[in-house]
Amino acid sequence: MPVQKSPERAVVWGYGSEGAQVKFTLLGQKQQNISQATVTNGTWRVTLDPVEAGGPYNVTAAVQNITAVLTDVLFGDVWLCGGQSNMLFEVSQIVNASEELKRAAHYPHVRTFMASLKKSETEQTDLIDIQIPWSVELANLAGFSAVCWLFGRNLFDKLQPIGLVESSWGGTPIEAWSSARALQQWGLLLESKSREHYSSHRENSVLWNAMIHLLLNMTIKGAIWYQGEANYIYHQKKYNCSFPAMIDDWRMAFHQGSGGQTAPDFPFGFVQLSTWKKESKSDAFPNIRWHQTADTGFVPNPRMQNTFMTVAMDLPDETSPYDQIHPKHKQDVAVRLSLEARAVAYGEQDVAFRGPFPSQILSTPKYLEVAYDQEVSVTPSENIFEDPKARWVPALIMQWGLTTVQLSISLCSPTEQVAALRYAWRDWPCDFKACPIYSASKIVPAPPFISTNIQPKDDGK
Repeated sequence: MPVQKSPERAVVWGYGSEGAQVKFTLLGQKQQNISQATVTNGTWRVTLDPVEAGGPYNVTAAVQNITAVLTDVLFGDVWLCGGQSNMLFEVSQIVNASEELKRAAHYPHVRTFMASLKKSETEQTDLIDIQIPWSVELANLAGFSAVCWLFGRNLFDKLQPIGLVESSWGGTPIEAWSSARALQQWGLLLESKSREHYSSHRENSVLWNAMIHLLLNMTIKGAIWYQGEANYIYHQKKYNCSFPAMIDDWRMAFHQGSGGQTAPDFPFGFVQLSTWKKESKSDAFPNIRWHQTADTGFVPNPRMQNTFMTVAMDLPDETSPYDQIHPKHKQDVAVRLSLEARAVAYGEQDVAFRGPFPSQILSTPKYLEVAYDQEVSVTPSENIFEDPKARWVPALIMQWGLTTVQLSISLCSPTEQVAALRYAWRDWPCDFKACPIYSASKIVPAPPFISTNIQPKDDGK
């Protein structure tokens, strides 16, 4: 198994008889640390000195005549992967799955672990069950999260070793992954429920209790998240509060649970919703995409600091045998996530990780001019930009420059001023990798946005 490398300090814990004295030893690479711990409330815990990336080490815990030994322990960065079905989506299900599984043999120091799908009405202090133990076996990898594995593999070359902990469940809303403490912050009343009501894995806090709370002792580097489809109707309007509140609460809980070793603002990455129904006229998915950014349109932002986001609305999969809501092209998702992690979590410079976002929208009697915060790559497309009259109407791309896009407002009334502009505000806004606005490198798509901040353009400047 891997544990968190320096500069953080890894935490190792176990269980035993109350008051028992545990002798703990870490041995490897000419380093031997010996510590003593006392079992208190059924648990003992040792916080290690910072250890640089590498290994292997042996870890031994002994009490009286009982000794437990872990071998092949590595120090590296540990990432938690959570969410619903698109995070649960397995390596065996993606495009080129057999090739990816063969390639995995070259990454024995990317280690995987998966919690079983369990729920609880109370906070658990240990796993109820384990789906995949810490493993380097390819047979186990086939059933592991594709996004999680590919993300870790992409980081490996610069950051080896890597530990990946998956805790996800399909069809689950954010309320199930949030503590009661977090739910209270955004005003969801926690009604008293009968025990039978807890048979659903979608109820408030049941997955936090059984699949997250028991991990809090761990020191982790960060987390990635793919969820939101289950909230496209359920408490949709509160997602702009519930999602940031969950992130804040996880950060606080992991920091406290690890005795201050996990950073109180650890990096948190997420995947903005992809697509579902091609002909849908519903605003549900666009609304959730917007709410995933706390109604800002981009991250990091003042409400969601030290976060990073992968735009995935240009990765639809019309032929997915797992339903169109589950696209098979998870490699692209992971590439974008890892670029963002390198920039936000690891501070790499000159990494193009965020798609273009409007810095200013100017109006003239004939056109709108969208000024972006970076150079753009543009492909003209109809019906992707829209402005409202009595309803939203297309604003066609007329021309563009290095950082600007001009839009026709010919479909608006000449006697009315444009009140708002939105981009890609659809469930399925474009075909595969064919949205009109990307970064100059053509790797990162521009995220959707909606704005009422439109200023008149002074053509004299």
